[in-house]
Amino acid sequence: MAIYVRVVELGSMSAAARELAMTASAVSQQIRQLEAETGIVLLLRSTRRLSLTEAGQAYYEDCARMLHAAQAADRRLSDLRDEPRGELRIAFPVGFSTMLAEALAPMLRAHPKLSLRLFAEDRKIDLIGERIDLAIRIGSLADSSLIARRLAEWRHMLVATPAYAQAHGLPDSPEALGTHAVLILSVLDQPEFIELHRPGEPARRVRVHGPILANSAEALLQMTLQDLGIMRMPGPHASALIAQGRLLPVLPDWSMAPIGVYALTAQRESQPAKVRVAIAALREHLEAAATA
Repeated sequence: MAIYVRVVELGSMSAAARELAMTASAVSQQIRQLEAETGIVLLLRSTRRLSLTEAGQAYYEDCARMLHAAQAADRRLSDLRDEPRGELRIAFPVGFSTMLAEALAPMLRAHPKLSLRLFAEDRKIDLIGERIDLAIRIGSLADSSLIARRLAEWRHMLVATPAYAQAHGLPDSPEALGTHAVLILSVLDQPEFIELHRPGEPARRVRVHGPILANSAEALLQMTLQDLGIMRMPGPHASALIAQGRLLPVLPDWSMAPIGVYALTAQRESQPAKVRVAIAALREHLEAAATA
């Protein structure tokens, strides 16, 4: 069956023989034996080319599906057996750098044959064009052919520096937020709006504005730390800076809907071991951080 498939795909018995390290006569004999067993002519032979009969075409399509399925099964078994190794190419937002390092450092120590190629980019990278094995995305996902796996959900907080609070005060209601300078992350879904929730009250959707619009959370954080306004931040990042006294929570009695953190790959099936262990390490670390 496998010989027949390769003869059809390569277009000649001699080409199939070279690939399979057989003689052309041995390949021809296998095809004749197959036709004898099936009782039907599969290939029409001439001195210049081979052509498929109708039955030969149907038989080829069925055989090819079976063969490719068997090969995929073999690859999956190999992936389960093989240890993570080689170069793992990961794209992620710049502001995710600390989380990524904390999550993947133990993985690298455990798998010395694995190396990382990191692409810290706040723009959306073409995974296929740039041969990215794994991309991290935060927030809503555009419809695409990419496969998304939710790693965790992050609650978000509004924060400002003590100096900003001293100079401008802090809002005491969601509506008052609209009178403050809010630094806006443009890659979020509808970034000019913030929706706040509190038990027993209707949701408040506030339109915000400010002097800075950026596609980088890290750039906005640095501007926030210069006392330029209020920023929306992932809880795990904000909590550390609040504990250090560098930021204050804004409207702490109100909450925002959590935002998903996703691992994106170009395909769902047969992920190599290096991708699987990285996704597992990221999920474990992010879930722990989200509940801390």
